[in-house]
Amino acid sequence: MASSSPSSGSSTANQIIPPINNDDSEIGAAGTASPMPTMNKVMSSVANLAQLMPTGTVLTYQALAPSFTNYGKCETSNQWLTTALVAVLASACLFFSFTDSVVGRRDGKLYYGFATLRGFNVFNLSSEEEKQEWNDLNQFRRLRVQPLDFMHAFFTAVVFLTMAFSDVGLQNCFFPDGSRNTQQLLKNLPLGMAFLFSFVFIIFPTKRKGIGFNDTTPHIHD
Repeated sequence: MASSSPSSGSSTANQIIPPINNDDSEIGAAGTASPMPTMNKVMSSVANLAQLMPTGTVLTYQALAPSFTNYGKCETSNQWLTTALVAVLASACLFFSFTDSVVGRRDGKLYYGFATLRGFNVFNLSSEEEKQEWNDLNQFRRLRVQPLDFMHAFFTAVVFLTMAFSDVGLQNCFFPDGSRNTQQLLKNLPLGMAFLFSFVFIIFPTKRKGIGFNDTTPHIHD
């Protein structure tokens, strides 16, 4: 009886097995360039641009303006209502520019407050309650109002006002006899102002994380 050929076993044994690379993570880490710190800063500013711009107040105005202006067919009462609406929302733009957030030392909750020239005042908390929640209130001094806050507040309010005055209902209400040049200016000015101030917000980003910011990383955690 013929003996079985060992060729099949040797061929199986001689099969080439691809080497296993245990350094895939190292190659991936070496092949991927880490982002530059400057690029990270710019991209972070761009991501927060929608929050820096008066998006919420503009949407609120667009929701209420058609009714308040009666779709451009204004009576005296409509003019007063529209004026009050614009004034309140412009004031809201200024107010929100000075808000910020902190984290409580004991409960770990997020608290919002308003920056002042002296420091920071937490909403709905008295001075005694603030002392109980945070041992050292001197740390609030670094959250006090800075010159950059006034610049952001001014630009935010101006952007909102240009957006509001570009509304056709408001134009027909307050400028019914406006020339074509005036209409074209009010139509195109908001786009230019928003584009210009976007660069200002990116170049000079605010460090405040107040009401309306999605990034709730705390400033203070004692």
